[in-house]
Amino acid sequence: MSEEKSGFTVKDRRIFAEESEEEKKEPPKQETKEEEEEEKEPQAPLPEINFATFIVSLNASALLHLGVMEDPIAGKKVKNLSMGKQTIDILGMLEEKTKGNLSKEEENLLKNILYDLRIIYVKEQK
Repeated sequence: MSEEKSGFTVKDRRIFAEESEEEKKEPPKQETKEEEEEEKEPQAPLPEINFATFIVSLNASALLHLGVMEDPIAGKKVKNLSMGKQTIDILGMLEEKTKGNLSKEEENLLKNILYDLRIIYVKEQK
């Protein structure tokens, strides 16, 4: 087999390819005030990620959009019924798609949350 020569040559001209060992060393990182404050504040441990915490998270989102809970950023209750309905519909879809695959506790949690959210949504529409 003979080597075929192409009509062009590829040369790596990236900057990092030509750096010396001295240049490759990164200067010490200077932290901003925000980063320093974040490191000082102890963070609460996050809950375990599982189906129940996912459903509870979506429930909190729906309650926020339905105006039941105060928005932590705005500091007041804000209603967005279309977003609330969309979150309720997502929970309904999850109920349908996971039928037969959930534990009794997970199934009851989802069923009860959906019931409560649907009642709240109907009341808020009036």
